[in-house]
Formats: sequence, structure tokens, C-alpha cells
Amino acid sequence: MTDAELGADGIDTSRPQSARMYDYFLDGKDNYPVDWKAAEQVISFFPDVKEMARVNRDFMHRAARVLARRGIRQFLDIGTGIPTEPNLHQIVQKITPAARVVYADNDPIVLRHAEALLRSTPEGRTAYIQADAREPEKILAAAEDTLDFAQPIALSLVALLHLVADEDDPYRIVAELLRPLAPGSCLALSHATGDFDPEAWERVVEVYRKGGTSAQVRSRDEFSRFFDGLELLDPGIALAALWHPESGEQHGRGAQIPLYAGVARKP
Repeated sequence: MTDAELGADGIDTSRPQSARMYDYFLDGKDNYPVDWKAAEQVISFFPDVKEMARVNRDFMHRAARVLARRGIRQFLDIGTGIPTEPNLHQIVQKITPAARVVYADNDPIVLRHAEALLRSTPEGRTAYIQADAREPEKILAAAEDTLDFAQPIALSLVALLHLVADEDDPYRIVAELLRPLAPGSCLALSHATGDFDPEAWERVVEVYRKGGTSAQVRSRDEFSRFFDGLELLDPGIALAALWHPESGEQHGRGAQIPLYAGVARKP
């Protein structure tokens, strides 16, 4: 790898990165030619991927609002991605100014923009952890500096777990993250699926894997397993666009976007 491909800030431009591709799908500016090439390959196999990114973002906003209105005052968002306003803390602190939010991501470009994630209300608090989702112990230990684990916490893993392959045991990761959370805590998930067009999604997954990202889409039943032992909130597991559409923004033909979503409560 040349110096031009790895900058002083640790950003690798020699191969595509999922956070930068997602930023490209959202028409952001924090991406590079290597990301454009891979993203355009994905678009060629699944033309609605840009809309899918927006539908996912909308779901995150709606889930955050629903949970904040249910009285959740603490949020742990893993797989944060490149900051795109409004960020999660802006959503929840508008409802509950004293809310506390911890973000975690493993991409150096997210770290470069972390300052945008730390602009809390005076009453609340935000923090950023540079860590991989496959390091739940590290994330939980660092989050204790900001969050009170004796009180309910909303764990947000939005559009993350389809970037964790089976060999990394995503079900174990979710279980370990949930284990220390107090009763009344909640889990919010969204996840791409190949249920409706498996051939297209095989090609999409291959693009990510060739770039070094361990992508893996899952079926509805496989997605459901992440909520084992939890109490699903209405409407249960749904396509992301159909999860409380009355709660906020909505994009285009969202009902046709192959992205499952769900929010559940820890008893």
C-alpha cells in the first residue's frame, strides 16, 4: 500500500469501505474513487440501493423517536457511520434534552468526523468510541463512562449486522451487548435480506466481500433470531418502511425495499 493510499489519518483509499459506500449512496462527500466504483457495481445489481440507504436512515430516526417518547434516555449506537444530520443524538435530545448517547464505529473516517457527534445539548451528553462491533466487551467498558447501566439503554444496531458474517457469530455479539443492560432496555435493528431477489443480493454481497467487508444478508427467520428472549414492540418484524411510518419521514417506494426492521424490549 502506498502513502497515497493510506493517509496520516489512517484512512485506507486502496479498497472500498462500507461506511464510505453508504455515504455515497446517501449522496455524501466523504468517499473516494475506489468507493464509487464498488458502489456503482452494487447499483448495477440492485438499482434501489440509494433509496434503501434513505429508508434505513428514516427507520433509525423513527425508532429513535419512538424509544425516546417511551422514556428511554440513554442510547448506544454501534456502527454509527459517517455523521449525517440529523444524527441520533439530535433526534432524541430534541425530545429529551438530557438524553445521553454513545456512538461506536471502527472506521477511521468516522473518527475524523466524530466532533460532529459530540455536539450535545448542555443538559445531555454524547461520546464516541473507536471500536469494532466484534469487540463488545471493549465497547461496553468504554460506554460505562457515559451511560448508567442500572437504567434502561436503547441499543441501536442499524444496518450493521449484515456486515458481520456467520463466522464472527453475530448472535453472540448481540447477546453479549444485551446481557449487562437493565430490564426495560431496547434493541433496534435493521438488516438487508435476499428473501425477495436472492441472485441480485448474492452479487451485491460479493462486491463487499471482494472489497474486504464480510457482508451477509439474512432471511426473515434468521433476522428474527436476534430478538430471541425479547419482547417485540408493535408492529413486530416488518420491512423497514412499514415500521411506524406515521412516526416520521418516509421515502418513495419504501415498502418494496428489502430491509427488515424491528425494535424489542428486554424484560
